Amino acid sequence: MEEKKVLFSAIQPSGILTIGNYLGALRNFKKLQDDYNSIFSVADLHTLTVRQDPATLRKNVYELTALYLACGIDPEKSVLFVQSHVSAHAELTWVLNTICYPGELSRMTQFKEKSKSHEDNINMGLMDYPVLMASDILLYQTDIVPVGADQKQHLELSRDIAIRFNNRFGETFKVPDGYISKTAARVMSLQEPMKKMSKSDANLNAFISMDDDTDTVIRKFKRAITDSDNRIIFSEDKPGISNLLTIYSAVSDKSIEEAEKEFMGCGYGDFKLKVGEAVAAITEPIRLEKNRLLANKDYLDDVLKAGAERAERIAYRTLSKVYKKVGLVPRKRG
Repeated sequence: MEEKKVLFSAIQPSGILTIGNYLGALRNFKKLQDDYNSIFSVADLHTLTVRQDPATLRKNVYELTALYLACGIDPEKSVLFVQSHVSAHAELTWVLNTICYPGELSRMTQFKEKSKSHEDNINMGLMDYPVLMASDILLYQTDIVPVGADQKQHLELSRDIAIRFNNRFGETFKVPDGYISKTAARVMSLQEPMKKMSKSDANLNAFISMDDDTDTVIRKFKRAITDSDNRIIFSEDKPGISNLLTIYSAVSDKSIEEAEKEFMGCGYGDFKLKVGEAVAAITEPIRLEKNRLLANKDYLDDVLKAGAERAERIAYRTLSKVYKKVGLVPRKRG
């Protein structure tokens, strides 16, 4: 019987996630954990590239852990852990830094964008972020990494680093491939449908948080921007309606064409209400389960402790091999 491939994915605990994060990634993890040896990380070290309030960051780690579990991640099937609980991530990053070059890191699109939005805090972590990401992936001999459009460049660097290290020191790392889900939905802002939905949007009506209750979800959809036309069709010149059709299609498991037929002749008000109700039917049980889990921090700590121990065993097998390849003397135990 063929052994399952390894899948690795990490999400930063930098605030409440949106339905864009859920429909684009989290929703798919439940199924993927059955198809792959899945490793899911709460990427807390990555958040430090931007100034954080320590108490809020700790709260966000628990929030994201509970959300992972509420979305169906099974800690018996998958490895779920906090990145900083496995020090091999930082240790491998140092070694990989020695085969990376400032030029290639400064060309990263996300580094350029974050440098503009955080001009008062352009730190080395911002530039080094992709090397830490490569360490995250390569430590687990990862085959598959689910990626969105904004992470493709970082995955390419991870592949380049793996190949460069293997060429210099001998076969050590698997070269990972990207995984783009056929069912992942690209969700846009409810107020500016040409922009991707973002939890950092100043307009609270622009996004649906995974923490929004049913009434809030429906109210935000009722206020969603549409257009002056009254046809419910998917079209480039109708970005607001197209976005709502995309969302409805994703949560109802219907095709865009089926959704268009369902709402043919329907007014915009009724259409937006139906989309809101369909989204709330998905998000409300997750919200309630997440809150139930958050009330039991001891359970969450136990899950993260067990996950870190499993992750550590895998990670240190790779790190030991790396240290040996580069010529470091192994520490004598006992």
